[in-house]
Amino acid sequence: MIRVLVTGAGGQLGSCLKKQSKLQQTLDFVFFDSKDLDITNIDQIESFFLNSNSNSNSNFDYCINCAAYTAVDQAEDDYDRAYSINVIGVKYLATICEKYRTTLIHVSTDFVFSGSNNKPYREMDRTDPLGVYGITKLKGEDEIRFALDQHYIIRTSWLYSEFKSNFVKTMLKLSSEKEELSVVNDQKGTPTNANDLVSAILVIINSNNEAFGIYNFSNLGETTWYGFAKSIFDLTNADVKLDKVSSDAFVTKARRPKYSVLDKTKIITTFDLNIPEWKESLENHLKITYP
Repeated sequence: MIRVLVTGAGGQLGSCLKKQSKLQQTLDFVFFDSKDLDITNIDQIESFFLNSNSNSNSNFDYCINCAAYTAVDQAEDDYDRAYSINVIGVKYLATICEKYRTTLIHVSTDFVFSGSNNKPYREMDRTDPLGVYGITKLKGEDEIRFALDQHYIIRTSWLYSEFKSNFVKTMLKLSSEKEELSVVNDQKGTPTNANDLVSAILVIINSNNEAFGIYNFSNLGETTWYGFAKSIFDLTNADVKLDKVSSDAFVTKARRPKYSVLDKTKIITTFDLNIPEWKESLENHLKITYP
């Protein structure tokens, strides 16, 4: 039985992992959220690994780190906290994973790029984050690469699911409250169903393919936030007028990448993945979650 520790299990991705873990007969999952396991406390991490090892007579084979500081705008005024979770906590996890020969699967972000590209970003393209969130997530990646050979860093974008707060749930809520909405149409990226990302992570674990390194993952295709919202409303027959606006209409503390589409060629070819197109996955999600 392959043992898998999931940190940050109370979040969106961790919740999707919990749901899909019930179908995994060869994987033994242990889920902990930040209240149970604080990744910024290295003594607590090591104690947890030691106790788990003594109780089961085996180490964790994998650690999936879903713990992160993701409040993009708040991070601009809360650098220390963002750095503590996204950098120091990740460093501690990588250090303990190295000590106990555990493979770390770490979820990162499209925000490590500046958005100045005009074609999908590849894993080896130059990183240049625009704000604290992206800077700390990139520094966390660096800490992993320095401390641990056995790692997969997965950069993703625009996550949504049936759990926690996300763009899909926000748009559906607003469409029931308002007759007209304005959504930015000058930021391009790719919506990602968190359940598809979980499926990809499970493929990586079950593949036994030790092609460690950085990978991009999102659904296929690209759109704008306006295009994303329009598809949500079209697929749910929402009666709301949708207006296109520029990013200048919504002043935020943190700058967003204008273009953050990710090239998935590497993960598709390495693990023989079949990734759904974003609109197809969104349609399936809405049919299941909001029938």
